[in-house]
Amino acid sequence: MLWDEEAAATYDTPGEGMFAASVVDPAVDRLAALAGDGAALEFAVGTGRVGIPLAARGVPVTGIELSEAMAGRLREKEPSFRVEIGDMAATRVDGEFTLVYLVFNTISNLLTQAEQVECFRNAARHLGPGGRFVVELFVPDLRGLPPGRDGSVHRAEDGYVLVHTYDVLNQGLVSHHFWFDGLRQARLFRSPHRYVWPAELDLMAQLAGFELESRHADWAGAPFTADSPAHVSTYRLPPAATP
Repeated sequence: MLWDEEAAATYDTPGEGMFAASVVDPAVDRLAALAGDGAALEFAVGTGRVGIPLAARGVPVTGIELSEAMAGRLREKEPSFRVEIGDMAATRVDGEFTLVYLVFNTISNLLTQAEQVECFRNAARHLGPGGRFVVELFVPDLRGLPPGRDGSVHRAEDGYVLVHTYDVLNQGLVSHHFWFDGLRQARLFRSPHRYVWPAELDLMAQLAGFELESRHADWAGAPFTADSPAHVSTYRLPPAATP
């Protein structure tokens, strides 16, 4: 399992990186507004980076998480948090929700198109009429791929380098994270992904009965453009028919 005990133990970076308030707060603000007075379901809830602060806003939050280790870390931080162990493309939990959401590129961890389509269908199964499914996802940076090369440096910082390698034929991407200790030692973590263009994501949504409601470049609502490196897309099921 990719997200094992070691990964879970080092995943949280309180106050820094993706755990910084400047990253988490806009996501929680937007999700709380979308959930309204209803309940929310987070696919791949992880260690609760978003789910815990969203619940603190008064939104009842349930999580689905494939990794026992990540869910265990979540329970250590918030023992009362409801989390079910299972596959976000197939696991059904009790209850009806106004909002299902996926953050930080997690849908790309499903490595086939069929699994990603089933993820949308599973979201729809948990929602009532008018319910929303929110997906945060990167836009593949294939324009930055050098001709004849299948990889590029995505980030380079003191003590850290991120390299992306691509399998363009199969829409595959592997993120290679290198951490250096200043001597001769390095730690490597690899995560495989299937990248999805926004238009393909929209078609997956249609197959599950959703319509695209909005797309922004970030959680704060910045306009999505051809140069945006990521997007937050909100899909909605049709509202209940009026008598």
